[in-house]
Amino acid sequence: MAGLARSVAAAAFLLWMTTLGLAADRVILILDASGSMWAQIDGKPKLEIARESLRTVLQSVPADKEIGFMAYGHREKGSCEDIELIVPPQAGSAGAVSAAADSLKFLGKTPLTSAVKQAAEALKYTEDKATVILITDGLETCNGDPCALGKELKAAGVDFTVDVVGFGLTADEGKQVACLADNTGGKYIQASDEQALQNALVETIAAAPAPAPEPAPAAPPAPEEKPEFNFMPTVVLAQGGDPVTDGNSWEIYKANSDGTRGDYLTTEYGAYKSNLEPGDYIVVARLSEARTEQKIVVEAGQVYKSLFTLNAGTLIIHPRPSEGADVADGAAVVIVYPGVDTPPTYYGDTKVVLPAGDQKVTVRIGQGEVTETIPLTAGRVIDKDIIVGVGHVVANAYYTAGGDKADGSGIGFKVFKAKKKIDGTREEVAYAYGPDSKFDLPPDDYVLLATVDLAVAEQPFSVKAGENQDLKIPINAGVLAITAPGASKIEIFEAKKDINGNRKSLGYAYDEKYQAALLAGDYAVVSEKLDNSSKESTVTIKAGERAELTVR
Repeated sequence: MAGLARSVAAAAFLLWMTTLGLAADRVILILDASGSMWAQIDGKPKLEIARESLRTVLQSVPADKEIGFMAYGHREKGSCEDIELIVPPQAGSAGAVSAAADSLKFLGKTPLTSAVKQAAEALKYTEDKATVILITDGLETCNGDPCALGKELKAAGVDFTVDVVGFGLTADEGKQVACLADNTGGKYIQASDEQALQNALVETIAAAPAPAPEPAPAAPPAPEEKPEFNFMPTVVLAQGGDPVTDGNSWEIYKANSDGTRGDYLTTEYGAYKSNLEPGDYIVVARLSEARTEQKIVVEAGQVYKSLFTLNAGTLIIHPRPSEGADVADGAAVVIVYPGVDTPPTYYGDTKVVLPAGDQKVTVRIGQGEVTETIPLTAGRVIDKDIIVGVGHVVANAYYTAGGDKADGSGIGFKVFKAKKKIDGTREEVAYAYGPDSKFDLPPDDYVLLATVDLAVAEQPFSVKAGENQDLKIPINAGVLAITAPGASKIEIFEAKKDINGNRKSLGYAYDEKYQAALLAGDYAVVSEKLDNSSKESTVTIKAGERAELTVR
């Protein structure tokens, strides 16, 4: 299988170099991302072979070549409109194209005719020289006519060609897309199996190279100059990957005789170059949560271009409360990755570089929590939604149903599980204070306890994932405002005494004034003075009304 992947890469590279080097200034590569790419060759999905081949090819493409990347069938299963120019043609785009190919989902149809036409238009083929390279493992499935399109583009283009790689097509199938290349003066390469690829390579490189020019007379050796830098390290996520020059750091330490870290010297960032004095060093390369270190022995007159491989990948998490919902900015994302003792916590959309291995990701939104284990290989990018499955509740208390909203101090809400425990109590789930209190809750049955000063009411409710609720709890209460001139304490009691002749105290204040919300009913108010004298009055509270009482 490895031989086949190398053959695909070599064939695509020779085709690419022939096209880029001789005919075109700007190129768009189109990759078939339809669902058929999940089919296997020798036990390996074709999409993985294509990704690996592209990564190998792109490492050898000159940095000044303007390359774009387009894909179809990677976002929607049944759409003929699912065509996207992911990377516009530009110099130095090899890394972006590799990353785009690695992140594709393969699930849709094959609108290859429309894709080639859109790529030609993006390259302004009627104005400038342009080349489109199509890699497809299937035939047109969206009623396009690739043969007719080839003639149309050739007639209108300045110097336009389409090269087609038929990946896993039969000979008869290949004829149906080869006309697209033939009608534009391009090439069709059959890549059905390893042997066919090898034959294509032999045919491509059969022409003998031009004889090499006579070597020029050797110039006298230039005087040896001391290099400006003697330490120029490079860090990559995975073996063979592009160098990382942004967001990374370098920590430099002196090395102890036993190889451990000694004195800390400096921390540098990005592309690092330095002149280190001769000696032994420990150099630590970091990017996000990934790190690796090496011992470097520096000798006078030598230049060191050390390669640091993090063996890491990139994980992108979008935490959502429910399917189709926006990302929850306040969501906590906790990632337990290989080698970590204290897992880091991120919030909202999360993008982090992590050591390769199984990543245990826990996302919490309100009282909802979900955990997934995500395998991450070195050099790969995984972009994933994690759905917690909660409903959103906004709670407010009203003095009466349809009456005034309670919006002062002393407002609180507690959420309990509706189902009682064996001892008759309920499990408290969450609490909040103030009007417009917000809760994110997993699907279940609950009871909401609302408190406004001394008035308490409860209301049952249920939660469904993705559902938004505005709970309005009528507490059947009014407001009592008490004035007691000269009082040191004001206390409110239930009017009715118990069997022992005692009344239940509801609340008090050490002041001459006291205001509180109370459930509708009768109450006794006692004011006390510093000389221990007291006065008592009674009052009736009506729901939704304000009562004012003066106790003298």
